[in-house]
Amino acid sequence: MSVPLTVTRIGHACQLIEIGRLRVLTDPWFTQTATYYQGEPVAATVQTLGRIDAVVVSHEHYDHCDLDALTAAGFDLDVPLIGPGTVAAIARDKGFRDVRAIEAWEGTAVGDLTVTATPGKHGVHEVTFVIQAAGRTVFFGGDSLRVPELDAIPDRFGHIDLAILPINGLCIRPMNLRQVVMDAEQAAELTAALRPTLAVPHHYAFHSGRLGDQMITKADRDPRHYAEAVTRIAPDIDVRLVLPGTPVTVP
Repeated sequence: MSVPLTVTRIGHACQLIEIGRLRVLTDPWFTQTATYYQGEPVAATVQTLGRIDAVVVSHEHYDHCDLDALTAAGFDLDVPLIGPGTVAAIARDKGFRDVRAIEAWEGTAVGDLTVTATPGKHGVHEVTFVIQAAGRTVFFGGDSLRVPELDAIPDRFGHIDLAILPINGLCIRPMNLRQVVMDAEQAAELTAALRPTLAVPHHYAFHSGRLGDQMITKADRDPRHYAEAVTRIAPDIDVRLVLPGTPVTVP
């Protein structure tokens, strides 16, 4: 019998991944600013998270690397924090004491947990992650663009139990609508390449406020577009659209 694998979306790209007794927090974001809105309820506070074995952070943007919220709430700074070098520098400055800097195809172990950075591309330096323990494998896509190197993940790591992918195709208006996140169709194509048992989209409710949405960002906030694209491209893959705070158990 497989070790239980459960994912609970806290909000945006902040996920709580549980593999047996191991608990991994991804891309923490617990606060808001004038141009960064969750667009959905945040399902937990830092204080109610409970024990965390590792934190993985894909890149340094505030809505994925809200380390001030962790430190202000008394988060245990001895918990290993894993991310690319750009994130590692920030984490050390914030007082985290076990910081692991890894780049694409490099890995680190936290007890029985293995975290491997995989390629990513965004407006700043970013990695994605493969998270493994007890024969279970999770791909976490942060808010990366679709990059072809990710198609090699099943060959390198075997079967993917869970794929967590961004889908909103975020574009930056002042940069001639430069796209910095994969869109629903591109995420569906990656899903077909990864062939996970279950795919869960994230990074779609976020918005920049009334003026920000008109002047700064443009994005697709409807996750059904991704589900429809997967149904068309890879109809045998199960997709789950999940409200924050709802645990999903992967078969």
